[in-house]
Amino acid sequence: MNIADLVAIDVHTHAEVSCRQEPDPVWAPFDEAASKYFKVGKRPTIAETLAHYREQKIGLVMFTVDTEFEIGNRRIPNEEIADAARDNADIMIAFASIDPHKGGLGAREARALVEAGVVKGFKFHPTCQGFFPNDRMAYKLYEVIAEYKLPAIFHTGHSGIGTGMRGGGGLRLKYSQPIHVDDVAVDFPDMTIILAHPSWPWTDEALSIALHKPNVYIDLSGWMPKYFPPQIVQYANGQLKHKMLFGSDFPLIAPERWIRDFHAAGFKPEVHDLILKQNAIKALRLDGGA
Repeated sequence: MNIADLVAIDVHTHAEVSCRQEPDPVWAPFDEAASKYFKVGKRPTIAETLAHYREQKIGLVMFTVDTEFEIGNRRIPNEEIADAARDNADIMIAFASIDPHKGGLGAREARALVEAGVVKGFKFHPTCQGFFPNDRMAYKLYEVIAEYKLPAIFHTGHSGIGTGMRGGGGLRLKYSQPIHVDDVAVDFPDMTIILAHPSWPWTDEALSIALHKPNVYIDLSGWMPKYFPPQIVQYANGQLKHKMLFGSDFPLIAPERWIRDFHAAGFKPEVHDLILKQNAIKALRLDGGA
């Protein structure tokens, strides 16, 4: 990643439209509900996403979400994300997503992806994948991530996926309560953990964990900054100024729109560059840190 050429690094972007396979109809009602909730339209392809970020001079971490166990939706292959990152290494980093229910086979896939040299982290969505982050089932996968000292992003808090659907689409919010990630931070202190989103309605839990555990960060994706709980801004301006990361949740929120709102949301000028870029350089080990 050509850090010097970038105005910001977005640590939370989604690949939702494959260039290699047709959309799975199982996902259609979830996609429709999310479009209504976030007030967005047609999703871009991976190539269109990259073109948008290149135009904005914003680096990005991109991933899909493997929901094959809980939802039964055929995932976009991790290899497609990795190939896009290999071809656009100046602006893009690839994270993989492997459902923890895949056990030892999932751990084998993780190791192969990492050793291939392009995947630089992992994404988990406990609500959409139907597991508590501290379930020992997932530890085989975490062991691989920790061995290579890579970061892992965990969705936390409310989920727009399933919102408004009958029974929430069968998805359970309890899996994404941040406190369950605290055990993971204790058991895998060499694995950088990123708590995605402001974690509402458990915002204070996430702030406490990030304050207590050196290996835990918070990304501010999924919400426009003007709607952040006030304690997010308070801690970003103070004790957690080195722990907060810019994330948009693209394509649900455009990065340039998030940044405009961020500049008007009460964050001190001295923390702007930390949140938009410098903290991500450290969390993603783009500075060559051990």
